[in-house]
Amino acid sequence: MAANESYHKQQNIKNEKKLRELRASLPSFCERFFRGIEPTTASRTRIAYATDLKVFFTYLQTQVPKFQSRNILTEDITLLNEITCYDIEDYLDYLKLYTNAEGVTFTNDENGLKRKLSALRSLYRYFYFRHEIDGNPASQVAVPKIHEKAIVRLDENETAELLDTVEYGCGSEHQQVFHEKNKERDLALVTLLLGTGIRISECIGLDLNDVDFDNDRIKVTRKGGNEAYVYFGDEVREALLEYHRKRCSLTAATGHENALFLSNRMTRMTVRNAEILVKKYAKSAVSLKKITPHKLRSTYGTQLYKETGDIYLVADVLGHKDVNTTRRHYAAIEEERRRSAKDKVKLRKED
Repeated sequence: MAANESYHKQQNIKNEKKLRELRASLPSFCERFFRGIEPTTASRTRIAYATDLKVFFTYLQTQVPKFQSRNILTEDITLLNEITCYDIEDYLDYLKLYTNAEGVTFTNDENGLKRKLSALRSLYRYFYFRHEIDGNPASQVAVPKIHEKAIVRLDENETAELLDTVEYGCGSEHQQVFHEKNKERDLALVTLLLGTGIRISECIGLDLNDVDFDNDRIKVTRKGGNEAYVYFGDEVREALLEYHRKRCSLTAATGHENALFLSNRMTRMTVRNAEILVKKYAKSAVSLKKITPHKLRSTYGTQLYKETGDIYLVADVLGHKDVNTTRRHYAAIEEERRRSAKDKVKLRKED
C-alpha cells in the first residue's frame, strides 16, 4: 500500500477485501443487506455480521433436514420466510458446542450467542422493514441474559509496579539486552494507555503527526471512523517525548514511515504485538491478575471517575457513545460513592 495512505485507510481497504470474500459465501440477497447498512456501520461490524451469518446459513445447510437437499447459496429472499423462531432457537442451542467442516470445535458463551442473534435480527429487520419478507421470527427469540463479570483493573501500587517493570526491565541477561533496545517505545506505549484510556487499536494507529506536544494531546480515530483529541498529562508527555526523539532517528520500512509505534521489523506495530508486550510486562509485575491492554483502559477510567465523579466526562474521554455503557463498567464505584454520601448531611448539629 502507498506510504501516504493512513493506517485507518489501509485497515478499511483490508476490511473491504475481507468482507467481499465473506459475502461470496452467503446467499446473494445478503448483498442488498450489506449495501444497505454500509452508511451506518463500520467495516469491522459488517465483517462480524458476515462471519456470523455464514455460520447460520452453514448450519441450515448441514443441520436442518428441510434445507439439507437445497443449495442455500442460490436461494432467494423467500428462504427467510421458511425459517421459524424455533429454527433460530435450535441454532442458538447448537452454537453452544459445535464442530465445523474442518473438524475444529467451537463454543459460544452468552456474549457469543447474543452477538450471533444480533446479526440475524439485523438481517431480518432490514428486509422486514422494506416489506420483502412476511415476518420477523428473529425478533421473537429471547436475547440471552448476560451475566456481569467483575472488571479487572490495577490499583495504584500495581500501576506503579507495572511502569517500573517496563522502565527498568526484568528477566535474564538476554531479556535485559532486548529490553534496553525497546524500553523507550514500551514505556511510551504503556504509559499512554494508562494515562489516556485509549483503545489499543487507537494507540497503534497513531501517526507521528497525531502527537501535538504544544497542546499535550493526540488525535485518535475512534470506532466508527470519527476523529477526536485526547489530552495527556506530564507523565505521558515525558514518556512520549523520550520515545519521540528516538523514533525520529529510526528508518521505518516502506509504507510505515508515518507510524508512531514501530515493531522490531520497523513496520507499524500490530494490535497483537502490543497485546503481547503488555502481557509480558504485566506477568512479571502483577502475576495474580490477567492484564490486557483493555484492563489498562479500565484502570484509567476508574481513576478518572474516582477523581472527578463525572460519569459523562469519563464516557466522553473513553469514547463511549452511550453513557450507560460507562455506567455499567463503573457501577461498583458509583455504589461506593452513594454509600459514602450517607454521613455527609447532618440533620442536627452535635453538641
